[in-house]
Amino acid sequence: MKSNSTIIKEYPVTNWTKRYLEIRNHSVEICKPLEIEDYVVQPIVDVSPPKWHLGHTTWFFETFILEPNFPGYQVFDAQYNFVFNSYYETIGARVIRTDRGNLSRPSVSDIYKYREYVDKQMEIFLESEFMTEKIEALLELGLNHEQQHQELLMTDIKYILGHNPLFPAYKNETDLIKIRQENSEMIQFSEGIYEIGFNGNGFCFDNELNRHKVYLNDFEISNQLVTNKEYLEFMNDGGYEDFRHWHAEGWDWVKQNQAKSPLYWHFIDGKWMNYTLNGLQEINLNESVCHINFFEASAFASWKVMRLPTEAEWEVASDYFNWGSRWEWTNSSYLPYPGFKKEAGAVGEYNGKFMVNQMVLRGASEATSIGHSRKTYRNFFQTHLKWQFTGIRLAK
Repeated sequence: MKSNSTIIKEYPVTNWTKRYLEIRNHSVEICKPLEIEDYVVQPIVDVSPPKWHLGHTTWFFETFILEPNFPGYQVFDAQYNFVFNSYYETIGARVIRTDRGNLSRPSVSDIYKYREYVDKQMEIFLESEFMTEKIEALLELGLNHEQQHQELLMTDIKYILGHNPLFPAYKNETDLIKIRQENSEMIQFSEGIYEIGFNGNGFCFDNELNRHKVYLNDFEISNQLVTNKEYLEFMNDGGYEDFRHWHAEGWDWVKQNQAKSPLYWHFIDGKWMNYTLNGLQEINLNESVCHINFFEASAFASWKVMRLPTEAEWEVASDYFNWGSRWEWTNSSYLPYPGFKKEAGAVGEYNGKFMVNQMVLRGASEATSIGHSRKTYRNFFQTHLKWQFTGIRLAK
């Protein structure tokens, strides 16, 4: 019964150069279908231009690995620290997030030169005596950071192209994971004490620590995600017009945004269409609903006279259903686990500073890079955001 839709790719711990290059090259592969103009667009504050992602992930390795650890290293461009620092107060001033789309310079070609320069220096560094065991944890963090931005690249590219009036396809065929829906049933779990949190060898983010015990009451959780067909039934039953199913803040969001459907859905000539990475297509009723926010997920659960699972329930149950095609909203606030400690310096700004006003998502999505998922992974977003590949699993 145990299954997991996400393939985990193992690397020899010592083969850092091979792994580094494979992960870095994947970011470039993601951007290959783009036109030059696509690299610069920033439609909303939450979406960063693709060229900024390429520069920022490169800046991470230059700033945290090469500059402090590789004697004689010369930065590619001293101004790039201001341009590509994201939120690290420890590192200094930066371009504010809303202005990333105003950066016509550095050019796309400049940023690719920057990547090539840093990658070449990293190759030399990784094969040198300066690559010591104490740097491995930081390098691992940098690689996982790049994989996080690979998913952001996919979601941001979809938003950029999906808000182009011509609805251009990212590419005609995608290799994104498609999960076929099977019969839906509720899986039962008895009350008791369970353990959650990362355990064992390998990498995890600091917010997955420490492993600890939780008490859970009896609960049931669906073995399947909610489909487009089910969500359309909610819409047709007036789900977006009935305040009873919504949190107060969620109902305010509905009214302020005149919300009526998931992101990318368009009612055209009597049919519901949605923008996909293959372009505008008619809704596939059997696919898992995607691009909904926490408010919508909670309202749908209320309409079904059910609820969203807590993150502890999700993790305990995750061995008994397929996951990996959608980030799944939970009913848990993003808070530290018992014993959580922030690291000193800039690395300590990675997760802990965001533990307020956000909800936890579990699993992975069809845009998640191979090898970058595990059942203890704690993703988190604000309640109104829906541009990520988010879906719904019900519990009661």
